[in-house]
Amino acid sequence: MLLCWIFPLLPWTWKYFGLTCVAMSFTAFSSELLRYPSMGFVLDLSRMDLPADFSDTMGAKIRRAFDDMVALEAGAIANPDEQRMVGHYWLRNAALAPTAELRAAITEPIAQLKEFAAAIHNGSITNPAGQTFERVLLIGIGGSALGPQLVSQALAPETRMPIHFLDNTDPDGIDRVLAEIGAEHFARTLVLVISKSGGTPETRNGMIETRAAYEAQGLSFGKYAAAITGVGSKLDQYAQAEGFLTRIPMEDWVGGRTSVLSTVGLVPAALQGLDVDAMLAGAAAMDEMTRKQDVATNASMRLALAWYHEGNGKGDKDMVVLPYKDSLVLMSKYLQQLVMESLGKELDLDGNKVCQGIAVYGNKGSTDQHAYVQQLRDGVANFFATFIEVRKGRNGAKIEVEPGNTSADYLQGFLRGTRNALYQNGRKSITISLPEVNAFQLGVLIALFERAVSFYASLVNINAYHQPGVEAGKKAAAIFLATLTAVRNALSADAATATALAASIQAATGLAADAEEVYHCLNHLAANGDAVVTLGASASEDLFQLA
Repeated sequence: MLLCWIFPLLPWTWKYFGLTCVAMSFTAFSSELLRYPSMGFVLDLSRMDLPADFSDTMGAKIRRAFDDMVALEAGAIANPDEQRMVGHYWLRNAALAPTAELRAAITEPIAQLKEFAAAIHNGSITNPAGQTFERVLLIGIGGSALGPQLVSQALAPETRMPIHFLDNTDPDGIDRVLAEIGAEHFARTLVLVISKSGGTPETRNGMIETRAAYEAQGLSFGKYAAAITGVGSKLDQYAQAEGFLTRIPMEDWVGGRTSVLSTVGLVPAALQGLDVDAMLAGAAAMDEMTRKQDVATNASMRLALAWYHEGNGKGDKDMVVLPYKDSLVLMSKYLQQLVMESLGKELDLDGNKVCQGIAVYGNKGSTDQHAYVQQLRDGVANFFATFIEVRKGRNGAKIEVEPGNTSADYLQGFLRGTRNALYQNGRKSITISLPEVNAFQLGVLIALFERAVSFYASLVNINAYHQPGVEAGKKAAAIFLATLTAVRNALSADAATATALAASIQAATGLAADAEEVYHCLNHLAANGDAVVTLGASASEDLFQLA
């Protein structure tokens, strides 16, 4: 029965069920296969059709990328806009850090977080009533939440303490998470607040809302909270003043999107009882292999070159990430931030306008064979796929869903079938294979992509370690909030249009309020009970007054 589903997708040299398949010799396939037997890792670029001489034509750029990596790991300023070192590769091998102070900044917090997790688990640290903590609520945004979410989802069966996440400033979302925990369980829920500066609005808002929820239950918030933050930051000062259970440092030379193997990701992982040493070991093992300056055996460089070739060095093609494993469902979301925030830049390092980037999206296989694979095969050819194969189906006993075939057989069949069906129609793909999903292999996968992103950034001459677009969005939000405050103050019992209120705000405060922004502020206030709106014939005629 299985063959009836998959057979039309296999790469035969004849037509079958109306499909013309493209054959590839086993020799050609083997030549594009890179294997690291010690970690069970395989990278297959055979369906990317890279020219045999592509590495030669890219020689100068490749040498620069290797040199940039050596300098970065030696402690050079790799983020010139912020005058910062970039040290996430040191996190899994502290001996590489260029100074004793930096090495201590890695090893000491790891020892501290392990001691803290052990004390939580064995009851040395309890709530004020002497009860042990049973679950974790993590409050963060961006990499400070997404990295820990990826780890938790991937390794969930091993979890010792269930974990919940507040990763937005959506009040409805906050209410849902707190309700999911249940007010009766707040006293036995440890709250982790993660923010490098302590000034990130989404994280601050989540903390304030959570504090209010705890206080409504008569609980002193600080006695149930721990902070992961920069030394001396606003959050560090707040945590100290409020008597948090502990404060664990994070460094300014680790960016949020590469922080999953820093205290940001390791603290929640350790609290969940996950093997943080194995994650670090997996990343260190991949780092060792991809530190070598040999294109033929460097998986991260080969990935970066494949991205470069398929996108013409300009990101002309999107990357669709399809892990064929439910536990890796967040990998596409994680890579979306890692790749797009790192590579999506307007200017190169010389100040030229280049508008670089690679768009990333995806979910999981085989689910998406029933969603957007139809377009991938037959629609706009504006992408390449990245399949992630996990060879081991399950840890338990095999169950045959039909004579001779298991669910794992079907999953493998759909992966191989989809890959071949795409290639038949000229759609390129990368396949990454892992033996199973565990802490070590997750570290391997994270390190592979981190270094590929670093290499690609060097190939296209951009700064992968800043995020001016994100900062621009924050500044624009601050301007909107200032306008919102002015609009709230200008509202009265007398109905007025957005245009009239904008003029009145400018006259009273000197703030050059845009009528459209004022209109959005008024609708926001009306939707949340602070204003009343009477609809006119058009938006410009709508009337607003104080509720």
